[in-house]
Amino acid sequence: MNFAPSASSDPLDRNRYPADEWRLREVIYDAADLGRTETLFAVGNGYLGLRGNAEEGRESHSHGTFVNGFHETWSIRHAEEAFGFARVGQTIVNAPDAKVLRLYVDDEPLLLSVADLESYERTLDFADGVLSRELVWCTPAGKRVHIRSRRMVSFTQRHLAVLTYEVTMLDADAPVVLSSQILNRQDGQDEYDVPSAALGEGFDPRKAPRFDGRVLQPTTQDSGDGRYVLGYRCTSSGMTLACAADHTIETENEYEEHGHIEEDVAKHVYRVRARRGKPIVVTKVVSYHTSRGVPALELADRCRRTLDRAAAEGAEKQFESQRAWLDDFWARSDVSVAGRPEIQQAVRWNLFQLAQATARADGLGIGAKGVSGSGYEGHYFWDSEIYVLPFLTYTSPQTARSALRFRYLMLDAARQRAAELNQEGALFPWRTINGQEASAYYAAGTAQYHIDADIAHAVRQYVNATGDEAFLAREAIDILVETARMWADLGFWRGTGAGTFHIHGVTGPDEYTTVVNDSLFTNLMARANLRSAAEASRKLRDDHPREYARMTARLNLTDDEVVEWGRIADRMHVPYDANLGVHPQDAQFLEKELWDLSQTPEEKRPLLLHYHPLVIYRFQVLKQADVVLALFLQGDQFTPEEKRANFDYYDPLTTGDSTLSAAGQSVIASEVGYQDLAIKYFTSSLFVDLADLHRNSSDGVHVASAGGVWTALVNGFGGMRDHGETVTLDPRLPEEWEQLTFRLTLRGTRVRADIRHGELTLTVEDGDKATLVVRGQEVTVGPQAPVTVALAPTPRLAGAPTVRDIVGSRRPDGTVMTATVPDSREAEPV
Repeated sequence: MNFAPSASSDPLDRNRYPADEWRLREVIYDAADLGRTETLFAVGNGYLGLRGNAEEGRESHSHGTFVNGFHETWSIRHAEEAFGFARVGQTIVNAPDAKVLRLYVDDEPLLLSVADLESYERTLDFADGVLSRELVWCTPAGKRVHIRSRRMVSFTQRHLAVLTYEVTMLDADAPVVLSSQILNRQDGQDEYDVPSAALGEGFDPRKAPRFDGRVLQPTTQDSGDGRYVLGYRCTSSGMTLACAADHTIETENEYEEHGHIEEDVAKHVYRVRARRGKPIVVTKVVSYHTSRGVPALELADRCRRTLDRAAAEGAEKQFESQRAWLDDFWARSDVSVAGRPEIQQAVRWNLFQLAQATARADGLGIGAKGVSGSGYEGHYFWDSEIYVLPFLTYTSPQTARSALRFRYLMLDAARQRAAELNQEGALFPWRTINGQEASAYYAAGTAQYHIDADIAHAVRQYVNATGDEAFLAREAIDILVETARMWADLGFWRGTGAGTFHIHGVTGPDEYTTVVNDSLFTNLMARANLRSAAEASRKLRDDHPREYARMTARLNLTDDEVVEWGRIADRMHVPYDANLGVHPQDAQFLEKELWDLSQTPEEKRPLLLHYHPLVIYRFQVLKQADVVLALFLQGDQFTPEEKRANFDYYDPLTTGDSTLSAAGQSVIASEVGYQDLAIKYFTSSLFVDLADLHRNSSDGVHVASAGGVWTALVNGFGGMRDHGETVTLDPRLPEEWEQLTFRLTLRGTRVRADIRHGELTLTVEDGDKATLVVRGQEVTVGPQAPVTVALAPTPRLAGAPTVRDIVGSRRPDGTVMTATVPDSREAEPV
């Protein structure tokens, strides 16, 4: 079974993080894991993200303010060059930090790590979308100070953030200084910062590299009446940014204020003669705008307009609008687990992260870390289409459409990349920000051609779920056609007569097995891609002839080409080994030696950080559940017996070193009857970041894993599938759960599913009627007419498969499989 970092049923320290179904609360301050908490308490809206650094800005793991798509470029230097290698790297830029509000009482700074805190609580509220903090500080002079702060990145105004900071002397008067700042930290720190003990981490390819030279070139500085504006241009990419902040103060105390601005810092300072019991409230309203080429001076004007509008409405209006937006979000998106507050809290934290990563992306991509950190350099991967888009498609379809349009806008670059690799059609980049391939290691990057099929899968899923044929006809059809062309050109025919179609030299989702022939996942997804393109083309021809004519002219598409896609799909080679009764992950996978993960020391995990790739590639060992994911996404292509046999074979070989793995494993474990294992994998996915199970939460939220939580709940325990145009449900409620509730938006109708032991109730919450299939029975549910379906118990299997179950089996060549582990002499750092 999987030996990824284990997760108990509740791995959080509940003394520090009390269970609260609608909030993540921290009641004990601890500077030992600042990187993790900066991620857990980050706020964002898909465009702008602020890490959960303390307002005072002094001690941190990594200060972070990120704008989706705002990046610097750099030349990739290969030790040995070859044609077609990625040439230009892209890395998200840490933008100027406007979160800072430094506090001095009697000229003593508040420094949380050494402060005498009488009380402390920090809260991320999922219903309000506000990060708040409240504490009482006893100064070195013995004066007690009550401090409250709020921080919010607006879901309704894409370019806006609001921060408030309130200080009250509780039992004595004192001079108080509040210094609000915008800091452009060129090296990630500034002269006042105290480096965290969490720094000094070693090499990890998942982390973003540091730039050698200056990235942000100052172009604009302006100030007046409490407003400050800083503008910059990226040295190489030419992207531009402007940041602006307004300041207001409310207090009965006497005060003075002054400001200062230069290239990399803007300060607005309040000097207050604070009296006991008289609050000081400073409100800071911030705006960020970026562009691929518009001068920063113009962006500064946009910031001013944003701030003028916010000032006219008032800060409290922004908090009210935030709550209203989230009321609507939770009405569409909430998933509840009755009677399990610890699980419920974690579920809602993950769903809230999906909102923070996507809500106002507005035509931009969805980064692997959203806008919560610099991990993976801010790149967009296949994660979006497979793990995040399903949630959006069935809860926020307009946001899903926006994410798919982003891929459409990258289509020309994908065509150019395909041509560079000598292919027809389009090949989307494995990792990118600007549309160009940024993966320097082609074996585990560019070779993952399956990204084309993953995007096509998301398109099909979205169109079927929403009925948005206008999007299909105008834009999405181009994606389907060009990706289908790539597969038809990439593969080849083998054999006489009808023959079979093969695809060689690709890498599937499992990055511990690279550049293989006939990857099962790739072949199945490519087949679905080809069929989707053919079906969509015929649908346009029959139902939208005008759009079809425009499309065929635009893409130079012929009927013969469409017919050929169908023929290729029908004859796609799907590897199967009758001796073992399983589908090989690829043509040569079963010929390799088994890696016994149960004998691998924990200190050698994850494998990619402790073994040379060539060592890993020689073994049957998986970074993530490649075939198992195919059992889910292409589940209608397998029998129940095949699903069970494949799961039993591959699960013991899967390390779970990828955070993408556990959700898919949970879904299939639930389907084949391993309920205990399904819960284990669900819990692992649920607490990936909250409990830092992979020890890299400091780099930002694992957004795809957050999407996987929804997948494990809805597709796993809820048993939802959408292989055709009709959604089916086959619930598998865990024995220890009382009830699971989730919502699906199907062609404009929102349906609530309430699953209890022995029954499923479907209710229309908004819209017209909807038709679903529950365990083979067609059910139509309409407004004010809930439908309850009786559910018979499902089979449940005890135990879990182990690698020892495979030992002794015979490979295709007749040799007997044995398990082994590379000894320490083979373990080499990457």
